[in-house]
Amino acid sequence: MPPPIDQQVTFYYTHDLAQTADFYQRVLGLPLALGQGTCRIYRITDTAFVGFCQHDSGPVHTYSTIFTLVTDEVDAWHDYLVEEGVEIEKPPTLHEKYNIYHIFVRDPNGYLLEFQTFKDPAWPRV
Repeated sequence: MPPPIDQQVTFYYTHDLAQTADFYQRVLGLPLALGQGTCRIYRITDTAFVGFCQHDSGPVHTYSTIFTLVTDEVDAWHDYLVEEGVEIEKPPTLHEKYNIYHIFVRDPNGYLLEFQTFKDPAWPRV
């Protein structure tokens, strides 16, 4: 049996750490858990974090990543993000195949963010 895992951090690169910090702190309201100079880590829950690190050379690849935030308030997030001037990539939609209700937006780096609720009662809700 493997040792336990206590928390999780997903790191992404950014060419503009200040713009990214504004989006995740002010727009999404995520608290800063740890500032490390060229990297900033934001708390999502007690066990989940997302971090962004300044990347000055070469491309930042955004095409294969989806950062999903699970919430029962998909419509409220949609309305809030529209009010904040965030372009909606995909409006609130029921995806019957996966039994989810979700929206997609892009952060200032082009990363795809999904706000999603699981309709499947088997999902382990908090």
